[in-house]
Amino acid sequence: GRMWAYTVGFTVLPHVGGFLGWFLNRKEIPAWYEKLKKPSWCPSRRVFPVAWTMLYTGMGYASYLVWSDLGGCSSKAIVPMGLYGAQLLLNWAWPPLFFGAHNLNMAVVDVLCLDGLALGTFCSWYRINRLAALLLLPYLGWLAMATCLTIRVWKDNPQLEPGKSD
Repeated sequence: GRMWAYTVGFTVLPHVGGFLGWFLNRKEIPAWYEKLKKPSWCPSRRVFPVAWTMLYTGMGYASYLVWSDLGGCSSKAIVPMGLYGAQLLLNWAWPPLFFGAHNLNMAVVDVLCLDGLALGTFCSWYRINRLAALLLLPYLGWLAMATCLTIRVWKDNPQLEPGKSD
C-alpha cells in the first residue's frame, strides 16, 4: 500500500508548484500577458494548462520510477534527484518572474538554466531508467518551445526592460 502513496505523491508533486504559480499570477495573464507582442507561433492560452498538466504528470511519475529504482533516498539518488529537484524549482520560479514581476531578463536567465538542468536530469536518468528518461522527452520539447518563446517575447518587448517606463 505504501508504494501506491509514493507513486501518487511523486506524480502530484510537480503540479503543486505549477498550480501555485498559476494561482498567484492568474490575474496578470489577461491584464498583462495578452498585451505583449508575441510571435505568430505562440500557442493559445488554452493550450498551456493542458500541456503543463500532462508534462507535470509525466515528469512526476518518471521521478518516482528513478527514486524507486535507486532504492529511495539513497546516496545514489543525490545527483539524479537533486538535478530533478533543482530544475523543478526553476520551473516553478518562471511564472512569478515572468507574470508576477514582469522581469523578462530574469525569466530568460531562469529558462536557460532550467534547460541545462532538465537536460542534465534526462542524461542522468537515462542510465537509471530509460522509461523515466523517455517520459521527460515531451517536457524537453515543450521547454525548447517555451525557451524560444520567452526569448522572443523578451526581444520583441524591449520597453519592459527594468528601468524603462511602461
